[in-house]
Amino acid sequence: MRCVLIASTAAELLFYWADAAFLRRLRPPHAGQVGRDGTGRRGCGCGKGVRGRAWALTWGCVPQGPALEDSLNTLFAPLIISCAALLEKLADTYTCFATEHGRHLHVLHMFGDCLYIAVNGDGTESEDDLRRTLFVLRRLVEAHCGLVTLDSHLIRKELRPADSEQRERVWSLLRGLLETYSHLREEDQSFAVEAVERLIHPQLCEQCIEFLERQVVQYINASPERGGDEVGHAFLLVHTKLLAFYSSRNASSIRPADLLILILLVQDLYPSESAEEELNPQSVAGKVLPQGPKRSESIPVRGPGSHGAAEKDSDDQQDTDDLSVPEVYYTPEPSPGGHSTGDESWLEGTDMLGTGEADAADVQMAEDLLQTLGPLVPEASNPRRIFLDANLREGYCPLLPHTMHCLPLWPGISLVLLTKGPTTQVAVTLYQLLDGFLVLERKLEEGPEAGAPRSYPFLAELRQRMDKFVKKLSGQDIQLQNTWVDFKSKIFSRSEPGSSLELLQAVANVKRQLCSVYRQLFLASAGHSLSQGLRDRAQKLMREKLLDWRDFLLVKSRRNITMVSYPCWTPLTHPTYLEDFPGLVHFIYVDRTAGQMMAPSLSVTEKSSSELGKGPLAAFIKRKVWSLIALARRYLQKGYTTLMLQDGDYCCSYFLWFENELGYKLEMMEVPVLSDDSAPIGMLAGDYYRKLLRYYSKNHQAEVVKCYELLTVHLGIIPSELVVQQACDLARRLWEPSRIPLL
Repeated sequence: MRCVLIASTAAELLFYWADAAFLRRLRPPHAGQVGRDGTGRRGCGCGKGVRGRAWALTWGCVPQGPALEDSLNTLFAPLIISCAALLEKLADTYTCFATEHGRHLHVLHMFGDCLYIAVNGDGTESEDDLRRTLFVLRRLVEAHCGLVTLDSHLIRKELRPADSEQRERVWSLLRGLLETYSHLREEDQSFAVEAVERLIHPQLCEQCIEFLERQVVQYINASPERGGDEVGHAFLLVHTKLLAFYSSRNASSIRPADLLILILLVQDLYPSESAEEELNPQSVAGKVLPQGPKRSESIPVRGPGSHGAAEKDSDDQQDTDDLSVPEVYYTPEPSPGGHSTGDESWLEGTDMLGTGEADAADVQMAEDLLQTLGPLVPEASNPRRIFLDANLREGYCPLLPHTMHCLPLWPGISLVLLTKGPTTQVAVTLYQLLDGFLVLERKLEEGPEAGAPRSYPFLAELRQRMDKFVKKLSGQDIQLQNTWVDFKSKIFSRSEPGSSLELLQAVANVKRQLCSVYRQLFLASAGHSLSQGLRDRAQKLMREKLLDWRDFLLVKSRRNITMVSYPCWTPLTHPTYLEDFPGLVHFIYVDRTAGQMMAPSLSVTEKSSSELGKGPLAAFIKRKVWSLIALARRYLQKGYTTLMLQDGDYCCSYFLWFENELGYKLEMMEVPVLSDDSAPIGMLAGDYYRKLLRYYSKNHQAEVVKCYELLTVHLGIIPSELVVQQACDLARRLWEPSRIPLL
């Protein structure tokens, strides 16, 4: 039973996501069914959950009671108002509490003027899990709204548009991303530790980087069809694993945290299928994905046969669905050209044989239904405007606008292009101006002890930059011009300048107008994108390049590294991990400087066997590993960098250390102790490790400092001294492949 929502301090609901169990308890039994709710996981009649942004389009009655949003407002309004009152009176508020008997855990965090709330009522998530979800949601909002998040009024407009259909699209997008993140955090090791996992094959990686450079990036950037856009980055993904990454010479660097966000977006657009579905013997090498994301197209269809399921009344105590039994989801694929196949895939470059009239009628009916219910289904947002941090020649610029083009090659394999448009420099200028006014705002809030405003050394340069920017607009934005004139009359007045409150209000007005210009340029407008011809060419050439590697890559992504495999950078005569480290069951090695990790694959399916056996044993080890990750984070938050504990028949250990660029271990120092309500440890929730490196580097400014982590699970009979020795040897073994250049 879970719920996540965003609200303003005035108790206005800006976004919500809730599962079926929460909504069932929220609504009275007589309220009937909901046509659209916030659930992101539904039954499909086959015993499997369906992840997606196709939100529970049921065929039941429209509820006669209050709207769902009103019910949520009624439930959470006292909590929101009390938080706002505490902030106003005490400049502090509560961040976590549990209801009577500890059944419902609530975690709250203020980001600007928006209150983020996460609730769990079934005990499946801890306080750290809920807080991590809130910080990741905040990062996703920033990635889609950019610097507009600096203004509370404008961000409310973005998260809660006045038009109900547009609001549903925005909320469906965020719900789908939250659902995808929750799934990946529970199933994928790279998202569990928040680091990018590389697909280890140096030779193929080198070939792909060269191909991306010459045949993709350089060709597109030299083409007159690019329409002013320039490809800065291109990379290949096999499921969640990075195969190759290429950046053009003029491109800014991509932070590992942003790369992980991009992988999340790709997985949300094109979710990974099971290994059995990918390697189905009936599939053909030419099988490709449709251009539209499947997640945005799945809708439940009611009808006879395999395409529907009869609806039945449900007991209120059941937690499996929202007042109805699971429906069957039927996902029709768009037809290539004028030919419809009636199948899940279509063959590239070949004419398909005609299908039966019944199948063709079913597909046509489903496609017509998709068009009829179009407003209820989230838009296929590919290409997508995305905001990422960048280091430019002008300096650091957060949330720089990019356009992400995700080109699916086959199920599970994607080519991603990141482009920047001709207005990038305007975004940099707007950030510099906003940053200057934020500094000025902090100075004014300090009061008279900060000195007279006109004496601030940076104010003259800020005035010069702002005058130049307003002049370049040439009267296109009259409101910004008037607001700037009003600000100058108050702060640069020859007579007595305005009071602190007046100046703070004037600064807030200028910031709002700058954010409004930013919103008009990068959110309200459609933006640039590469021509369809250029995208099709890149997709076609990349398919041809990887055609012979397709099946290998799909298998390799499932079993990237195993305990019984030979390290790829050593000869086959070299011992395997299991032979070199007897008693070692599993490990995760993380290069926190590069934001990359290596770990043996964990297979938890019954049909996919590994050295851990079939499903149950692998699932047991997986639970051990995930609990070790959570425990290590809790101890690191308290300042501990080494951990070893006996957990039943296993010995679990965790090590964090620093090295210089040559691989020599540096002297350990005490790491900062964080409060319980601080940003969770990781990359997505505030990039803790980047701050830790900056903190440690203060005493090692003459050399490059790198940070590493190692988590191991050994058999319990292994002595602790041998565990430590094996950890040192394993870290030394894994240091070399981490130098394979990818970024």
